[in-house]
Amino acid sequence: FFDPQMQAVATANAALAADLRQAWREGQFVVDYQPQVDAGGRMTGVEALLRWNHPQRGRVPPDQFIPTAEETTLILTLGRWVLDQACEQLAQWARRPERAHLSIAVNVSARQFRHPEFVDGVMDAIARSGIEPNKLKLELTETLLADGIDITVAKMGNLKKMGVALSLDDFGMGYSSLSYLKRLPLDQLKIDREFVKDVLTDANDAAIARTIIGLANSLDLEVIAEGVETEAQRDFLLAQGCAAFQGYLFSKPLSLGELEAYADARA
Repeated sequence: FFDPQMQAVATANAALAADLRQAWREGQFVVDYQPQVDAGGRMTGVEALLRWNHPQRGRVPPDQFIPTAEETTLILTLGRWVLDQACEQLAQWARRPERAHLSIAVNVSARQFRHPEFVDGVMDAIARSGIEPNKLKLELTETLLADGIDITVAKMGNLKKMGVALSLDDFGMGYSSLSYLKRLPLDQLKIDREFVKDVLTDANDAAIARTIIGLANSLDLEVIAEGVETEAQRDFLLAQGCAAFQGYLFSKPLSLGELEAYADARA
């Protein structure tokens, strides 16, 4: 049966997909960087974040276009472009002693990761840029654990052998299982902002954050909390054993020029 509402949604999605393809052709996408810091507030790296500067609508939030990009093959193109940008930036920082210690985390969608040529693409980007692989951190989503776990583990193992760091993003929000977790060659767990947001006022969120930190420490994994906005949140997480943070308490996502100024001001 015809449903006008469904038709309207389908039409809107098709229009957005066409806008995205045009945006790619016209170079409307940029990469911003949000600092990641240690317990002392020293910047240890950044997360690369894809942004869309629309000529009429201005800055379009990622949650309004990433799902549509993932429904098309454009996420593969965009994902590879962000990866290349990150590797090129790491290569530039490697030539500067005050920046050489920095890492860049890049989000990888399930569709990207499952593409047959994904691992080769990462290897190619590293080889062309000449970077140290451990300065590149791939943030993988829990949706990868929903199915095809054996293939996921094998691919992650290949990336790990190359020296690439692997982080499980938004941990605790989706398909996590302890039986899976012990099989994954991870370096880091990332506490989702949803748990951090109310960690001081919601006993359940506090318990979840405390459990994730304890789990990471027991598995000898790094743990980083995102969405940290207050000193009280940072202090609570630090007291539980989390020593890496990301969020507006330290900095909003910045353009490359703004990031350089941010780093220089804290040198």
